[in-house]
Amino acid sequence: MQKQPDLGTAPVGKLLARLALPAITAQVVNMLYNLVDRIYIGHIPTVGTQALTGVGVCFPLIMLVSAFAALVYSGGAPRASIAMGKGENAEAERILGSCTALLLALSVILTVVLTIWNRPLLLLFGASEDTILYAEQYMNIYTLGTLFVQAALGLNAFITCQGFAKTSMLTVLIGAVINTVLDPIFIFALDMGVQGAALATVISQGVSALWVVRFLTSGKTLLRLRPAFLRLNWKLLAPCVALGLSPFIMQSTESLLAVCFNTSLRTYGGTLAVGTMTILTSIMQFAMLPLNGLTQASQPIISYNYGAGKPDRVRRAFWLLLRCAMIYAGVLWATTMLFPQLYIGMFTPDQELIAYAIPAVRIYMAASLLFGIQLSCQQTFVALGNAKNSLFLAVLRKLILLIPLIYLLPALLPDKVTAVFLAEPVADTIAVTVTVLLFRVKFTACMREMEERAASQHA
Repeated sequence: MQKQPDLGTAPVGKLLARLALPAITAQVVNMLYNLVDRIYIGHIPTVGTQALTGVGVCFPLIMLVSAFAALVYSGGAPRASIAMGKGENAEAERILGSCTALLLALSVILTVVLTIWNRPLLLLFGASEDTILYAEQYMNIYTLGTLFVQAALGLNAFITCQGFAKTSMLTVLIGAVINTVLDPIFIFALDMGVQGAALATVISQGVSALWVVRFLTSGKTLLRLRPAFLRLNWKLLAPCVALGLSPFIMQSTESLLAVCFNTSLRTYGGTLAVGTMTILTSIMQFAMLPLNGLTQASQPIISYNYGAGKPDRVRRAFWLLLRCAMIYAGVLWATTMLFPQLYIGMFTPDQELIAYAIPAVRIYMAASLLFGIQLSCQQTFVALGNAKNSLFLAVLRKLILLIPLIYLLPALLPDKVTAVFLAEPVADTIAVTVTVLLFRVKFTACMREMEERAASQHA
């Protein structure tokens, strides 16, 4: 049995390191599902570029499926950690059971919706006559694995929140290895093309889901998935969903953003510009994984100690997270500015597309230096159970700033395609400024409140 770290007493630095490495690995491996698919698809003879663009159009729908899982686990897992910090493990198990029931219900609804309205949604999200066939082929099969996605993503977070980071990592590692092995077999050896990539993904996600359920029903877990708690308890679910709204908006609006980016770029730059956006999105996903892993690793530490009333440990965890995140963001920015072709070449051998994408990467990733600050502050709000502020920051960056800028900047600048790509760094810079100002006020107030509460208890 994996030894569970003591979230309330172990040194914060060692604790974050212990949880961060498996969490980052899990993030990287989890993204391999889509990235490996895209890499192989981009190298299909004669039709690789069109097929890659078609699968790229599927990304908004894939992100939407993942977003509904995030709606449940992003609020449920921190609240379970806070309950454990208070010594209320039975309450944490009830949260786990109710969240599982909600994930199952959402799986059924999403499968029905995506099955019926697959083609209209893909066309809405930017598919053209040249790419709709490949997009449909991929999405028709991917939809069949919706239940597996919800279970694997949604329930794995409840393993992480207990401190079992290695087990959580194995969940996605097993699936990714299977996907990586099956992809070339199905795509090339069996000549299934795009459909083969989707089938490999569904199978691998199914295995991951089975692994998660088996662990959470075994004697190895602290929080057990019990049939008695497997029901929709809205008293428990309401605060979980409220807290999960911020990550949900962050992910679900990726779909809306993709629609805005793809339709705008298709107008100004055609299929080549849309293909470039697919690559940029893939690079952004891959590059953000270590940051997501760091914030994921810090969540159990911050949430548990917040529930246990230990402000000093919460502060140490946040500042360590911030320093690590800023260092990584600096390295990311430098490499994308100096060597963008290294990232682009992972996704396509098309020299025309590579040449087109190089300046686009430098523009799109110009503000990546600030990502460490943004994610550290925003996700700490989530870890502390602060639903209102985390929701505001998510809405600010995507809905209030980025989407309007996608349409506003091309109207103001002569180079329309460049203007579309420029919307990302402009929105990021403004959002980070607001985030820092808000976080400074709210975090200080939260720590002061914890100290006063601790002092009154000891009086």
